[in-house]
Amino acid sequence: MKKAMHYGAGNIGRGFLGQLLSASGYEITFVDVQQEVIDDINNLGKYTIEIVGDAPQEIVVEHVRAINGGDVDLFVKNFVETDVLTTAIGPNILKFIAPNIAKGIEKRVEVNSTPLNIIACENMVGGSQILKGLVYEHLSEDVRKKADALIAFPNAAVDRIVPIQHPEEKLRVAVEEYCELDVDATMIKGERPPIQGIHYVDDLGAYIERKLFTLNTGHASTAYLAYQKGIKDIYHAMQDEEIVAAVREVWKETGELLVKKHGFDPAVHQAYIEKSESRFKNPHISDEVTRVGRGPIRKLGAADRLVAPAAQLIEMGKEPEGLALVIAAAMKFDCKEDPEAVELQDYIKANGVDAALKHFSGIETGSKLHALIRKYL
Repeated sequence: MKKAMHYGAGNIGRGFLGQLLSASGYEITFVDVQQEVIDDINNLGKYTIEIVGDAPQEIVVEHVRAINGGDVDLFVKNFVETDVLTTAIGPNILKFIAPNIAKGIEKRVEVNSTPLNIIACENMVGGSQILKGLVYEHLSEDVRKKADALIAFPNAAVDRIVPIQHPEEKLRVAVEEYCELDVDATMIKGERPPIQGIHYVDDLGAYIERKLFTLNTGHASTAYLAYQKGIKDIYHAMQDEEIVAAVREVWKETGELLVKKHGFDPAVHQAYIEKSESRFKNPHISDEVTRVGRGPIRKLGAADRLVAPAAQLIEMGKEPEGLALVIAAAMKFDCKEDPEAVELQDYIKANGVDAALKHFSGIETGSKLHALIRKYL
């Protein structure tokens, strides 16, 4: 049986990558630091995925085990033998797993000449290459050269909504039926990992931006606008006509950008937008507004889902009023349970909103985008 390692035994790891790897005939070793989850996986040896929606079903994932990422020797032992490694831990955690992967590479290049693909399935642009950079910081020049010949970090774009869980049994995880995993085929070393559900593409950047500027932009837009109205979850936010109209305007703007920039068929892209909206309206996968909106500093980054498309539209001579409205709403996100929201609001109080837009988003005071956003602040 083929072997896979997956970093992150949480709901996304089990409910997304675990399903795809299991369906592809892999024995899965989850790597995590939550000992209770690790023990549950090892004691049960399986778990259930519940597909929620109009056609509910249950999938039992077997041939699973788990190890603690703190046990470096055990991690390295498994890493040397694995056929593929994936992650789903969150962009901010990649730096913490890099030292382990570096130690694994040091050993693997000595004893295993089989190519290995490490795929960071994170909600970010260029996640695998970012992970590679973090890993290579811990490698000598000699090991880097050996790794370049055998180890690849192909970038990926992931898409599946995993809502807040209310499990009836240990490890059970509920997910939506829709899922998409696009991987850059040009970056693969050796044979493509035979994982069902992976869509290998030659122009991943287009698919990353399609997902980031449609699903992620729409999700964040809904959350920040709903937060301002005191609406608690995405499903109920999508019952608000004003919010739906605003999000559709955002999608109209990002859609215009994506079609022109990447050559997507307008009708096909409109269908993708409508599919995204229908997913947000699915009551079975609704998520809390504060959870979707968390991390506003990252989401307001110059290269992320709100500011990046707005800036590119400005360069095209457009005025992204919808995105400007949402960026302003994100600047007002003051959830006290979210450390980034607290940091953002503290900075605004100390330095003013103009300085905050420059500091966190790279938006210059007096620029056209700044003026558009300022109308809503």
